[in-house]
Amino acid sequence: MRLRCIPTLLTIATWGIDPITELQRLTVSLRGGFERKQGCLVFHFTGQLDAYSEKQFISYVNEVLPAHSNSVVFDLSKIDFIDSSGLGALVQAAKNCNSSKRSFCIVGNARVKQTIKLVRLEDFLNFKSDLTSAFSSLAT
Repeated sequence: MRLRCIPTLLTIATWGIDPITELQRLTVSLRGGFERKQGCLVFHFTGQLDAYSEKQFISYVNEVLPAHSNSVVFDLSKIDFIDSSGLGALVQAAKNCNSSKRSFCIVGNARVKQTIKLVRLEDFLNFKSDLTSAFSSLAT
């Protein structure tokens, strides 16, 4: 049996190779990717951010973040469903950004916005309704 070395996202980012533009399958129900845009590190996610995908979400974010010193935008505009575990994962990501003195925003659709507002986390998570608003708030 031969073992193959598969580079992680962290080593790819460290090597200076552009990040994968196609969203990666993190779980059956969640895909994610990242890019650098307007001086920010932008994470894009699609699918469901719930109890089944929160660990993979956190692992992925924690793997990519240290290799970049930019402000961060979490684009959740294509998330179909988010539950309390998903909110917990967002709070953990926000705390990681705060502890590393990194500014961040979360962008989401109406469904995500409703869930975040329900628990009154829109200010803590720096929720914005679109990417343009997120970029302009991080630029100031």
